[in-house]
Amino acid sequence: MLNKNRVVVGMSGGVDSTVAAYQLKQMGYEVIGVNMRLWQDDFLEDAHLLKDGGCCSLSSVEDARRVCEQIGIPFYALDFKGVFKETVVDYFIDAYQKGETPNPCIACNKYVKFEALLEKAHQLGAYYVATGHYAKISYDEALDRYIVEKASAVAKDQTYALYNLTQEQLKHILMPLSEFQSKEDVRAIAAQFDVQMSRKSDSQEICFVPDQDYVGFLKRNGNFDIVPGVFVDTEGNTLGKHQGIVNYTVGQRKGLGLTFGKPMYVVDIDPDFNKVVLGEGDAVFKSTLWAKDVNFIPFDDINAPYSCEAKIRYSAKTAPCTITRHGELLEVAFEEPQRAVTPGQAVVFYKGELLVGGGTIIRK
Repeated sequence: MLNKNRVVVGMSGGVDSTVAAYQLKQMGYEVIGVNMRLWQDDFLEDAHLLKDGGCCSLSSVEDARRVCEQIGIPFYALDFKGVFKETVVDYFIDAYQKGETPNPCIACNKYVKFEALLEKAHQLGAYYVATGHYAKISYDEALDRYIVEKASAVAKDQTYALYNLTQEQLKHILMPLSEFQSKEDVRAIAAQFDVQMSRKSDSQEICFVPDQDYVGFLKRNGNFDIVPGVFVDTEGNTLGKHQGIVNYTVGQRKGLGLTFGKPMYVVDIDPDFNKVVLGEGDAVFKSTLWAKDVNFIPFDDINAPYSCEAKIRYSAKTAPCTITRHGELLEVAFEEPQRAVTPGQAVVFYKGELLVGGGTIIRK
């Protein structure tokens, strides 16, 4: 029998998860802190790059342990390296090999934080898991479904990375930072019990690549060769040589290694023929994209064209669009062309503050 007053909090050693655990303890929950050991990179450990950064750095684990003791909750460090490698790292490597730009945070949320950790929480008798995400989860009686809405701290909103949560998962998730107005307010809470923690900087973009050298990571961990190929223009004419498709992403202008006398951008990557397609500014805009592996939250699916807003990357602004179902795929038609529609990234749909759902952008 699961205890509805017991909650497992994923403790990264950062400010957000720490304050999430503290808030839940103040609310009367029986809180258990769990640090998830996700990845080990011997190269970076030898280079001392994991001392102060990364999801599994020694300092992060010790910070999580220390604050759990200060808050007065039990702390466990658990090994999730197997599921993380299979569902996040292998996916990350495979996507780059296919000429895509992956989003590992979305994969981690789906398979690790809200699947594997939730399973572990249930084993500990906890009904809930909680994280330091900035998003609102509530139950809508009219819809008879759980819904997700943007956080009050608009600048920190993380709903983009949560679009693929299921109704069963949402029933068991708490996000106590949803009503905070800013990160500064969260830091102020942390300062009440741990000044050192309140001053800790935000985590980097890819937690398991703390030096941010993702090409180096691929070379160390990918089971494939990074082979040079050719740049071509949108007509197929050869422009020069590239250093391997993993070095490029759609929309990129700098770091091409060639000069053309005018700005040129990556507009497509062809993994089958090891080509990187370059074009001028207009060529990097598209009005339509296609998505796979679509998930909706307020309803199961759409049966007719549906008007909403969408964003094609975490940092993008939402833009009006119409989405239409075509078998397993979804067509997304924007009112205004969008810059750098990137295969492998997520397209996420909104109705105002409501998170409607999303899917993975494909090359089509």
